[in-house]
Amino acid sequence: MSILEAQELIVDIPGRADGAPFSAKILPGQRWGVLGPNGAGKTSLLLTLAGLKTPRSGRVLLDDVPLHRLRPREIARKLGIVFQERPESFPATVFESVLIGRHPYLSFWQREGSDDVRLAEEAMHALSLTLLKDRLLQTLSGGERQRVAIATALVQQPAIWLADEPTNHLDLHHQVAVLKLLQQQAAQGAGVFMCLHDLNLAARWCDHILMVYPEGELCFGPSSVMLQPEALERLYNQKLTVAYVDDVPVFVPE
Repeated sequence: MSILEAQELIVDIPGRADGAPFSAKILPGQRWGVLGPNGAGKTSLLLTLAGLKTPRSGRVLLDDVPLHRLRPREIARKLGIVFQERPESFPATVFESVLIGRHPYLSFWQREGSDDVRLAEEAMHALSLTLLKDRLLQTLSGGERQRVAIATALVQQPAIWLADEPTNHLDLHHQVAVLKLLQQQAAQGAGVFMCLHDLNLAARWCDHILMVYPEGELCFGPSSVMLQPEALERLYNQKLTVAYVDDVPVFVPE
């Protein structure tokens, strides 16, 4: 399975001095949660890891190959990206949109086959989208469109998931369903790297935590080590009370 590696990576954020270089590997089976206040640079980091934003310095490797040396199709076969918002450039149904996830595997002008259709149908079922398959994206709610984006990435069968607020717009039931899906993907050998606003979702579903501070400091490690009230209070500039449910910490702002 694929390994995504950052080597001395400094994200380019206009108007901000260089932050601490980030060097880490996202390994198969790991679930990383990226935490930090608004404007800290979480999304910029994710875009840089995806090869969609040029770093100020350092580099990103995918299976030991620098990302900039790989063709977009090669990257798309291994990296699945879920954005907070996805602009819709042309009218398309839910089914047509989900099927786009198979395009990295098709040659130019090649049409989707029965296996591609089956994968799309399975992904729609997994995200509770089957009844919406013929609906145009423009007619969907924000949460429904977010589930379409995740289904599209699922059809892509990525070895690494890069997700920017994958629970954005989702109600509680679908938040849990999506995070269970990502947990299943990790159990099957994928690496998951996701930015999250909800501290308690990160505590429940992530085994590694990366804290991104506004001044550029980065701190990361296993969740059991990182999720300490003192560190989180400094990260968010907010006092917290912690309790435990089934040995998982639950953080409540004071």
